[in-house]
Amino acid sequence: MTEERPGAAEVVDSVIGALADPTRRRLLDLLAAQGQATATTLAQQLPVSRQAVVKHLAVLDAARLVTASRAGREVRYAVRPDALDTTARWMASLAAEWDRRLARIKRVAEAAEQGTEPLPPD
Repeated sequence: MTEERPGAAEVVDSVIGALADPTRRRLLDLLAAQGQATATTLAQQLPVSRQAVVKHLAVLDAARLVTASRAGREVRYAVRPDALDTTARWMASLAAEWDRRLARIKRVAEAAEQGTEPLPPD
């Protein structure tokens, strides 16, 4: 994996693991839409218990996808975009590499069809 910063591979691994669960993805969607929310308000919008929401939020926090801040007795959660940005850059890089490979295969196939040598990569 090519990355700009040390530790990016670990960030990507934890983000992908955290986002593998549909409930956690829904929690991120809700937090992105609301700005910030408590586990109680999030649980009211999901078919799971507050305790389940807290456990999912802990996974998202460990993956650096959310941040928790205490306001009196409440704990408010909000989305942290940095880990998502790192993962998105990695995915874009991976997609670009596959695009280059597919373009090369296309050139080779077209050259074979025409009986000529394939052009060098762009």
